Amino acid sequence: MNAIMTNFDIDAEKARETCKWDGLSEVDQALSENRLTAYRIRKAWADPLSRALTIACIAILVLFAAFVVYWDLIKA
Repeated sequence: MNAIMTNFDIDAEKARETCKWDGLSEVDQALSENRLTAYRIRKAWADPLSRALTIACIAILVLFAAFVVYWDLIKA
């Protein structure tokens, strides 16, 4: 058989191998190591707005729990 083979298939395969999404490589590694939750927590804590929101929500929950305990002690 006398066929001319081009580098099109070889080049396309190499392009797929070298095309990396740098933004998603850390997420892909986290998924493969089954540590996505820890990744999300660290990523959220690094964001100042998310950190402030987390602290505010925890503070509201603690204040509510303190109010419930205090109200229960007064009424008892």
